[in-house]
This record gives sequence, structure tokens and C-alpha cells, in this order.
Amino acid sequence: MELKPAADLANANGARYPNESEAYRRARTALLAEEIELRRHIERVAAMRRALPPGGEVRDDYRFDGESGPVSFKQLFGDKQTLVIYSYMFGPQRKALCPMCTSLMGAWENQVAYLEQRMAFVCIARSPIERLTAAKEALGWHKLKVYSDSSGDFTRDYVSAEDADIPAYNVFTRRDGTIRHFWSSEMGAGTADPGQDPRGAPDLDPLWTLLDTTPEGRGSDWYPKLNY
Repeated sequence: MELKPAADLANANGARYPNESEAYRRARTALLAEEIELRRHIERVAAMRRALPPGGEVRDDYRFDGESGPVSFKQLFGDKQTLVIYSYMFGPQRKALCPMCTSLMGAWENQVAYLEQRMAFVCIARSPIERLTAAKEALGWHKLKVYSDSSGDFTRDYVSAEDADIPAYNVFTRRDGTIRHFWSSEMGAGTADPGQDPRGAPDLDPLWTLLDTTPEGRGSDWYPKLNY
């Protein structure tokens, strides 16, 4: 499909606001063209992601401790063909749940019902399940499903070979009875631009997207943290 130039679409935009200057409107129109291009780039990246060749087959049937008892990796799929696993930073050595993970998971809490219409979605950490459920209850989370990777086998294969307490977002598929790894966020400190805090693209926490719409932006040294 041949798309209209972003600048043409921006120039045809009729939005105007009280008392804005000509300088503001010119700059806003130029920004709108870039926003249109950004949306198109996001679509291109998403299409490339969907078109990835089949990932590596998941050969081991990992075991986890769930809120209702032990489960296998296959059981995490339920009746869905896609499984998302977020590994969050709450290992046995950590005194409290990571503030960044808390912000992210808190944003997802009320999206679970929507997400589960299209995929299975679970969160995994290395602490015992009793500790994970206690933290979940203290935060008032009722929808997110949490599991303990008590053996660390899954974590060492798909999060950190050194069993480090770091976050990871992994997507798996089940097609024709075969489970494969589909995609994982691979952006981090090694892929960050100079002076930039390491982050993925897209940002999985809507907090940052909303901050980017403000004149203060996301800042360079601010991180979400509340008295939980």
C-alpha cells in the first residue's frame, strides 16, 4: 500500500487551539509529521517481529510453584497458543520487590482480563511462592498470576545464565503441539545510546509513554518508587 506523505497528512490537520501562535502551529505541524512517521515505524517493527522465523524449541518441561500448586511449563498456556512470561526482580536475596517492576506490574494488573482474551500471561520470580503471594496481596493485586521458579531452571535458560536477579520479557508459542520461543526483549545497557537510561522499545510500562507527552518528559534521574 502506498501511503500519503506524513507531511501532507500533517498539513491537512485542522486542529487549532485558543490563542496559539503561528510559530506554535508550524512547530506542532512539523511534530505531527514526525509522530505519523513514528507510528508507521512502530507498525513496521511489529510486522518484522511477527514475521520472525520459528524460534528455538522449548525441550525441557520446566516446573513452577503456583498459587494453587505445582504446574508445568505446558500448563501455563492453558487453552491459549501464545504465552507471555514476565520475570520480575524479587529473588530470595532481595529485601523488597523492585520498584520498577512494581510500577510495570501495577500497570498490567487491570489489563490482565483483556490480555487473557488473546494469550496466557504470567509473572515469575525466584522467591518462594508464599513470598510472592504475600507481596501480591499487600499491593492489592488480584488478577496477575504469579509463579515461583524455585529450581531456577527456566531463569537460567531464558533470563540469566548466572541466575542474576534481573527482569526479562519472553514470548512463547504453541503450534501443532510444539512449544517454541518467539521473542524476548534484548535491549539493555549494551544497546543504550550515550546518556540514555537503558530501556526497551516499545516501553512496556505506559508510565513512560505518558511522561513523554509532558514538557518535563521522563527525566534523566527519576524512577518510580512509592512507599509500598
